[in-house]
Amino acid sequence: MPTITDAPEPQTPADMHGMAAHFIVLNIAPGAEAEDAVRDFFGGAAGLVRSVGRRLPERQLRMAVGIGARAWDRLFGAPRPAGLHEFKALRGDKHHAPSTPGDMLLHIRADSEDMCFELAMLCMRALGDAVQPVDEVHGFRYFDARAMIGFVDGVENPEGREAEEAVLIGDEDAPFAGGTYVIVQKYLHDMAAWNQLSSEEQERVIGRTKADNLELADDIKPSNSHVALNVVEDDDGNEMAILRGNLPFANASRGEFGTYFIGYARDPAVTELMLTNMFIGRPPGNYDRLLDFSTAVTGTLFFVPSAELLESLAEGNPLA
Repeated sequence: MPTITDAPEPQTPADMHGMAAHFIVLNIAPGAEAEDAVRDFFGGAAGLVRSVGRRLPERQLRMAVGIGARAWDRLFGAPRPAGLHEFKALRGDKHHAPSTPGDMLLHIRADSEDMCFELAMLCMRALGDAVQPVDEVHGFRYFDARAMIGFVDGVENPEGREAEEAVLIGDEDAPFAGGTYVIVQKYLHDMAAWNQLSSEEQERVIGRTKADNLELADDIKPSNSHVALNVVEDDDGNEMAILRGNLPFANASRGEFGTYFIGYARDPAVTELMLTNMFIGRPPGNYDRLLDFSTAVTGTLFFVPSAELLESLAEGNPLA
């Protein structure tokens, strides 16, 4: 599917291939000059991606630019995308998913770290003092798409037409068609506690086998396994999908090991339902056991406009 490098086609990803990624969350500085600079950046973002991407096109450089609810209201006013709101914090009996600040998201990915770095550097140079850093994580592909805990991640990602239908806004919010919503969370893992579990017990936590990545049979898979609670269905029993771009990150000298969750969806309520199942439980109290070893430390929701709309936002809200 086309990406921002092919503007004015959608910048929304329909695949999550890439060996490296930078996840950058920013706040917009006070003042009208900062607002003008951010709008200018939206207009020139596609050009920055093309500038870097054409050096080594085989490394598949991509970028999605997300806008938070407060930033949208501040920069553009009404109308606002129908599903855009601040991330809703979740507090279960034992675990908490916090809501943390974020006006902008830069999700940069490629098949090499240097391409991500170069684009990130140019973006920050273009934004300058107009933004303030909130969080930055550099993710990497770990062997055969393993998470830091040793299991393959993103197994159930939709592909092709199914991915487009799961991710891209359609006629239900026609002025913002071609865009999407994305929720990001940074999780830190207690690897010492995790590694104390046997491989068989880890498989029960996840709901899949570790070596060959097969889902456990329904009569074996616990109801509080990660897999069991991440399957959600609509009123007609059809499974609802999101597109994940999760990657592990680590700092071995500090003993920091984690997973950066990033989930794209046509309707953020789908991702929110999955997270509710994890933190509150289905039924309440039957929470995702993986959370006993993984702590969410951030949580933010963004609207990702199509590349055509992103570029037009340089002049303000074209829909007003």
